[in-house]
Amino acid sequence: MTAQAATDAGIERVLIVRLSAMGDVIHTMPAAQALRQAFPEAMIGWLVEERWAELLCAAGAARRGPRSAQRPLVDWVHTVDLKGWRKSLFTVSTVEKIARVWNDVRSVRYQVAFDVQGAIRSAVLARWSGAPVVYGAMQPRESPASLWYTRQEIARGTHVVEQNLSLVEVVTQRKARAPRMEFPYDELAETKVNAELKSQGIRDYVVLNPGAGWGAKRWPAQRYGEIAQQLAKDGLQCLVNCGPGEERLSEEVRTASAGGAKVAKLSIAELIALMRGAKLFVGGDTGPLHLAAAMKVPVVAIFGPTDPGRNGPYGTRSVVLRNPASATTHTRHERPEDGMLEIGVDEVVSAARRLLGGQECPAHTGAAHG
Repeated sequence: MTAQAATDAGIERVLIVRLSAMGDVIHTMPAAQALRQAFPEAMIGWLVEERWAELLCAAGAARRGPRSAQRPLVDWVHTVDLKGWRKSLFTVSTVEKIARVWNDVRSVRYQVAFDVQGAIRSAVLARWSGAPVVYGAMQPRESPASLWYTRQEIARGTHVVEQNLSLVEVVTQRKARAPRMEFPYDELAETKVNAELKSQGIRDYVVLNPGAGWGAKRWPAQRYGEIAQQLAKDGLQCLVNCGPGEERLSEEVRTASAGGAKVAKLSIAELIALMRGAKLFVGGDTGPLHLAAAMKVPVVAIFGPTDPGRNGPYGTRSVVLRNPASATTHTRHERPEDGMLEIGVDEVVSAARRLLGGQECPAHTGAAHG
């Protein structure tokens, strides 16, 4: 099936495979929305790791069926637990779980699958879906992944959002723009977060995020605390997002803030709820930053070894700070990258105040600026 033939015939069943992680799932959502706009009546499924499913479907809501506020983007959320399955691969329970997921995926009879992850595991899963046409990038993240594609396309664009959009444009045959994204509305999470904010008298707040996937991307926690001290003078409460395993980092920020910051340990649904009312987000290249940007929260992004042209905040007012000495690398060093350490607290606070004051800062879609 050529792309033009698929367009002429009309696509009725499409599968997106983007298993992880938080920021990468968020960066794929505009491509899913582009498919929805091109094929409004299509059945769109998404295969994702269970731990990231709340980005697509509220906890406790039906994983399939008519779209709703609890599952606004796709018709069916298929989940896998590859890490958990590997621990007990040959047990009856695990085999049954795998079979159940795969029976569900194959029962849809997807016509087209998109492997947006570019890993061997995601490519294999896309092919095993039974879709006769499997699209992937010409240069996937893991080269052997291409063995499982029936169609390979050159990913165009600078930012990863643009590259993902370009992959689906070969089927939609139309230029796609990244729309404002809709995230699931989890009533329990929204009620809990809003009640907690009200009980503490918090109205105007900034979300600080000291964590990141590896140490080289983490700006020092103490400096986030100093930011909280400065912004407290402007009447702003700083809330420190504490992800799994980030308790020590969050406590360092709180201690250094001299009362200017409070720690918020949240589920994904609760973080979405918190982000709806945030005045600003400050953090490095990590999933919560991309969530903030997708929800149109102004962002001060502190970058070091990763390229903000490819991975920076997309589609929102932002200031991206990166030292010219920083070199792009994905080597997972534990200590903060040297160039990132050259970015001072005053520079970040100044950028924050510019955004909070409504000074014109363009929606970031590529090159870094500050």
